[in-house]
This record gives sequence, C-alpha cells and structure tokens, in this order.
Amino acid sequence: MFDPTQLSLVIADDHPLLLQGLYDTLKHYKFKEITTATNGTTALEAIIKKQPEIAILDIEMPYLSGLSVAEECKKHGLPTKIIILSYHKEYEFVSKAKSLNLSGYLLKEDTTTEIYNCLEKVYYNNFYYSPSVKEELSSSNAVTNKLLNLSPSELKILKLIAEPMDSNRIGEMLHISERTVEKHRSNIINKLEIPKQANSLSLWAVENRQMILSI
Repeated sequence: MFDPTQLSLVIADDHPLLLQGLYDTLKHYKFKEITTATNGTTALEAIIKKQPEIAILDIEMPYLSGLSVAEECKKHGLPTKIIILSYHKEYEFVSKAKSLNLSGYLLKEDTTTEIYNCLEKVYYNNFYYSPSVKEELSSSNAVTNKLLNLSPSELKILKLIAEPMDSNRIGEMLHISERTVEKHRSNIINKLEIPKQANSLSLWAVENRQMILSI
C-alpha cells in the first residue's frame, strides 16, 4: 500500500513560489520528510546525504539542471527515483529524460492535480508522464515510424535539410545533382505525409531536427 508517511522526498526548484507551492501540496499528504533545494548543486548534495525514495527536480536550475543531477545520481549508483518537473513537453526534453531511464516527467501545470498519482506510480516502479506528454510521445512515435520508412539516402538528405542546407549545397556534399536531391525531397514529403507547400519540408525538418538526428 502506498503510504506517504513512510517516504522521504527531495524537491528542487529555483522559483521560490513554485517550490513553496509544491512543498505545501506535498505536506498535505504527510510525507515522512521533505527536503527542499533551490539549485541543482544543493539538490544533488541533499540526495546524496538523505538518499530519499523519490526526488522531484526542476529541469532548469542554476549550477546543475534536473537532468544533470539525474545523471550524477546514476553515476553514483543512488537508488533515489527521479521525477523531472518541467514546463516543456517537446520531444527533445522528454526523450532526454527517457534516455536516462528516469521514473517520471511531470509538467508544472499538472503539479497540483497529478502529483499524488505521479508519486504513487513511481513508488510502484511504473513510469509516469503527464497526460499531454503522453500525447506528445504518441505523436512522436508515429513520426518516428514514418522516418524509419525512409531509405538510407533519404534519411541522410533529410538530416542535411534539418541542419539546414538547401538542395544545391546538399548536392555538392553528396556529389549528386540538385535535380536528384529534389527528387529525394519529393519522395520524403510523400512518405512523411507533409503538405506540399513552399519550404514545407525545410520548415518541418528544422522543427523536428532533434527527432530526425536521433534516428
């Protein structure tokens, strides 16, 4: 049974009002101990010293970001489960958290309504993501599946488009004609189901650059 009174937490955020609001919300559930920190360095020190069951870390803090603290905890082999607290639901932020095998990714807008549910899931070794983050991941997975349908040549060209580079420059780099590049661009647009409008592929590639480069 999930019993907050038996659990200790470290929470970290460099915004005093947000930190206080989170502390007050958690205090309501009577956790055994709640240690607060206002930057990444003190958060890491508190985790090493206290070794709490769970730590909730702001993704952007002075000295060390929440993700950097998580990386350090991993290096030290600490058992504390890490939940990232963030305003960002974009793929590049969430994918980084996933790559570190963190336990949760909670949007700040969901803190009041979802924090208890989040902590309970994480306590039972389940991964938790805010509802809108799940939607973003689902959408990203659909795009990733489409990217995997590209040929090696098409993917290579798409990565260069995301840099961004124009067809002439790509042709020079790959020692192919500009016309061949344009043909590949047309095939990529069809496979990714991107609207056939001026510069639509270039704009899409730049917007999804992180995802494209991760393939």
